[in-house]
Amino acid sequence: MTTLLYTHASFGAHEVPPGHVEHPGRYAAVEKALGLGDFASLERRTPPRAGADQVELVHSARFRELIEDNAPAEGLAQFDADTFAGPHSLDASLRAAGGACAAVDAVFKGEATNAFIAARPPGHHAEPERAMGFCLFNGAAIAALHARAAHGAKRVAVIDFDVHHGNGTQAAFWDDENAFYASSHEWPQYPGTGRAEDRGAFDNIANAPLAGGEGSEAFRRAWGETLLPALSDFGPELIVVSAGFDAHRADPLGGLQLTEDDFAWVTGELAAIARDKAKGRLISILEGGYDLPALASSASAHVKALMEA
Repeated sequence: MTTLLYTHASFGAHEVPPGHVEHPGRYAAVEKALGLGDFASLERRTPPRAGADQVELVHSARFRELIEDNAPAEGLAQFDADTFAGPHSLDASLRAAGGACAAVDAVFKGEATNAFIAARPPGHHAEPERAMGFCLFNGAAIAALHARAAHGAKRVAVIDFDVHHGNGTQAAFWDDENAFYASSHEWPQYPGTGRAEDRGAFDNIANAPLAGGEGSEAFRRAWGETLLPALSDFGPELIVVSAGFDAHRADPLGGLQLTEDDFAWVTGELAAIARDKAKGRLISILEGGYDLPALASSASAHVKALMEA
């Protein structure tokens, strides 16, 4: 079985203001890294645009229409203090979510073991009714719920190791006993959510806040002792990874001290649970990561671990 890679020019075209940290160079760095010889065996696919029915698995029709109606033909639209859209942004956001849904289709059809969507903008801060934190649509949550709508999966999980807590995914899953969300993240940090005591309406949320300055030991302990056992106990039929690499020690937006080896390790652990519980089905979508060399090397380590799963 193979690992799929979803890329698209729109991911590099999504516009932000000059000086914005979530800039097109992020996509270029990841695309270049995954174009090297180690990744020659990846099967590359074009992500489709998500349909309204897919977006509305997480977001309200009113919110979807708000984003679509305000996506500009020229210039920039601003949705919150740091979340913008330009002429290519709607296409990019819909292809991020659509690529994740297509990857779900592929792993359920047995066409691949796992997949990585090298998307921007990120999505895990987007709440059902709110764009924020660079994010317009929550591709990871949409993909997880698409597995139910299209493939009859009951129990689905989103796993998040971005340095920032995925408040949007937590909000989307809070009252859903068959949707599980687990996150390690720096605390306190933007957006201010993700306390350890936040457990969801059905004990279906698992948060492991980490203090600034902590690194590999604390990260691996949080996953090994708390988050991975909770995921395994939940018994997902699909694992979706919100793969943010801004917990790397070089990242300008985070204070954690992780390295590429930590991302490879947790990816391998997640793939093992996927093999045990979900017939190997795992898809991953890019979230944060703002130091370009660290982003490129971390994404490479992550995808290599997927290819070895």
